[in-house]
Amino acid sequence: DYTPVRPLRVNDQWVYHSRLYTAAQYVSEQPDLELVQLNSFGCGLDAVTTDQVADILEEGGKLYTVLKIDEVNNLGAARIRIRSLMSAMETRGEESAPAAPKPYERRLFTREMKEQGYTILAPNMSPIHFDLLTPVFRKYGYNLVILQTEGRSIVDTGLRYVNNDACYPSILTVGQMMEAVLSGKYDVNRLALIMTQTGGCCRASNYVGFIRRALAKAGLPQIPVISLNFNGMEKNEGFKTPLPMIHDAGKALVVGDLLMRCLYRTRPYEQVPGSADQLRIRWRDRAAEMILGRDRISFRKLCADLVKDFDELPLKDVPRRPRVGIVGEILVKYMPLANNHLAEVLEKEGAEAVVPDLMDFVNYSVYNQNYKADYLGGRKSGKLAAAAAVEVIRRFRAAATDALKASRRFEEPMPIERVAELAKPFLSMGNQYGEGWFLCGEMAELLESGVNHIVCIQPFGCLPNHVVGKGVIKQLKKAYPQASIAAVDYDPGASEVNQLNRIKLMLAQI
Repeated sequence: DYTPVRPLRVNDQWVYHSRLYTAAQYVSEQPDLELVQLNSFGCGLDAVTTDQVADILEEGGKLYTVLKIDEVNNLGAARIRIRSLMSAMETRGEESAPAAPKPYERRLFTREMKEQGYTILAPNMSPIHFDLLTPVFRKYGYNLVILQTEGRSIVDTGLRYVNNDACYPSILTVGQMMEAVLSGKYDVNRLALIMTQTGGCCRASNYVGFIRRALAKAGLPQIPVISLNFNGMEKNEGFKTPLPMIHDAGKALVVGDLLMRCLYRTRPYEQVPGSADQLRIRWRDRAAEMILGRDRISFRKLCADLVKDFDELPLKDVPRRPRVGIVGEILVKYMPLANNHLAEVLEKEGAEAVVPDLMDFVNYSVYNQNYKADYLGGRKSGKLAAAAAVEVIRRFRAAATDALKASRRFEEPMPIERVAELAKPFLSMGNQYGEGWFLCGEMAELLESGVNHIVCIQPFGCLPNHVVGKGVIKQLKKAYPQASIAAVDYDPGASEVNQLNRIKLMLAQI
């Protein structure tokens, strides 16, 4: 019996791909075998597998060959690759004996690293929210730095270190981190990186593996990569998230959602240019002081006073602009670098941007345990835990929800149970890859709330979003005849002009 060597650098979560890795390991141990990998052109998951198979074979002293197969009948290029492989095999002969594969050993983040004040770099997925997460991490002893860099150089760096078939968010996050690592600004021997890892079937579960491979390619394997997860996928003795830290992080996200909701509602109408952003910064700083314990204001009073200040911000007495919702893949939706500052673009084009809360995605992730328990063999205790967690989140957000209810200008978020009910006519709750049914639910929530114009944005080639985003638009329009929904793809080669034209075409129909 052949026993494959584990663990691997990637998240070994798919049956076919796990067999592929095992085959590569077997071939690497045989003196008379080579492996040729076939993959479909544009198969995003193979952006994960090809790199891992290449690592296994190259460590075993083997030649790696991958052929992309599409509808083109001309196989001349494939013949050339195979002939080149055979020629290399003949030339090499028996010169190199196969090496036994070794388990992947990741660099751990230790207690000593935390005590020594290692700098921890993180990509800036959502500036409004992540500005408030920095003080949370620092309060608990982590020297977190949220990267603020922008520009085309980030994309170029990402393309240099990530498989180019990987999705746009992975290219951006790895690019932003690697540009910082290589900038000379940080001591690479006192540096760590951190990235979220959900464990789901989306490629996002392998971003941590992408970053580790990029560091190895750059000759910096000593830099640890911390997986930020709550499912036990990876653990580091130097990185813990105690309940008080999770509690403070929850507060940060709730305040971030509140600031985002208030800012986008008032900024297009402000009497004094820049006043809404200035108010956001003032309340961001005060919320950070509260999290750090320097400002003794209660969380409920902070939320109430924050909303009251935005409620009283002087606005122009003009008709309400057309409201345009922004939904889609989570990083592209919230990261201005990824969506080319879409909220600001909509405002310049005479619209009002409406972006659903980030905490809603947390709610969705927890709520999914119900379906898993009922239909996928999940434990009943998981369902009970999910119900308890949803209730905890509801109570946690109560201060913000009550403040929004009491306001003149703002609307409160919809309960997750209601969002699920709105999605059920269009999708099964079993659609849980990536944004899953929640993306459809968000669009239905916006339409039910009077936001009839929606931009659905996703990375080019994001398979889940092609099903749960683009795939439901036609049916949503049938159920909501007033709906105007534009699907816009983002990737390294996408034309910003074409994206803007798609958005302008939708706005022109208002």
